[in-house]
Amino acid sequence: MSDELEVLIEKRDGLGLITLNRPKAINALNHSMVKAMAKALEEWKSDDDVKAVVLTGAGERGLCAGGDIVSIYHDAKDGKTGSLDFWREEYILNSEIANYPKPYVAIMDGIVMGGGVGVSAHGDIRIVTERSMIGMPETGIGFIPDVGGTYLLSRAPGELGTHIALTTARLSAGDAIAAGFADHFIPSENIETFIAALASSSVAEAVAQYAESAPVSELLAQQSWIDAAYSADDVSTIVERLRASGIPDAEKAAEQILGKSPIALSVTLRSLRHAKNAAGLEEVLNEEFRVSTAALASHDLVEGIRAQVVEKDRNPKWLPATLDDVTAESVDAYFAPLGDNELGLAPQLQGN
Repeated sequence: MSDELEVLIEKRDGLGLITLNRPKAINALNHSMVKAMAKALEEWKSDDDVKAVVLTGAGERGLCAGGDIVSIYHDAKDGKTGSLDFWREEYILNSEIANYPKPYVAIMDGIVMGGGVGVSAHGDIRIVTERSMIGMPETGIGFIPDVGGTYLLSRAPGELGTHIALTTARLSAGDAIAAGFADHFIPSENIETFIAALASSSVAEAVAQYAESAPVSELLAQQSWIDAAYSADDVSTIVERLRASGIPDAEKAAEQILGKSPIALSVTLRSLRHAKNAAGLEEVLNEEFRVSTAALASHDLVEGIRAQVVEKDRNPKWLPATLDDVTAESVDAYFAPLGDNELGLAPQLQGN
């Protein structure tokens, strides 16, 4: 293995080990990394020497900061469509992880955002630590939660997922477990010995030995006002309810929402409502691919990445500029069928 490889693939002591290896970029995912992961997972399916898969990230900062959005920015800005090929294979990988026939253990230590959630939170053993910070930040860059994120968010208790998506809230370890993005808490200092234990015992035994009680979720404690505000079916009404609540955290959430892309917020809310009623992850991923395809051609994706990541002036000029300017027709356009370009994932029974 070379340090220059962006994904380190290793088979050792009965484990298939995948290490995302771009630590300077907090292991941001690109197309070649997705391909490498997919290839390894496919080979290990029928390999009797691999009893479980373990996903980790190199460096101290996190598992994965998401997709390589600077690359997406240049693709969108230049009117190219290479990002669609990346998303297609990434979403297929998300489905493969959710339906993997062997235990898939994701170590969600440190920062785990966007695409990082896609390669971890669909696994069946999802470990968080005291350093975990998990989120779906897409609306802040004029994008919409993808990688099956709307599926996960829509299945969080009550309206917690709607709040997370619209405000781009960051989840602690306790929040992530409460919201259904993770399963077990293990202190970061014990992660290496936990992985070593996976090699010498069953996954269930290793989890039982090292998992500790999850930290309290501050987000879950706020569910009453979150459910009351976010049950509305349009973003403007949600903001009005938050502002009228008299609760400081709710009023803060309203201001956070108003800083995001109005069209992305509106599309996200509709995506979440669709996802909640979807039969399974694949149906949601198929729709997310339609939405992402539309987003790639949108003004707000380019403008959002420019303002937040490229030029970093933190002053995006959204189009349309306000929630009141968003029309039903403009939201509908994000869900338009793609004909021969559909993702086309078939429904599967989720999990092992």
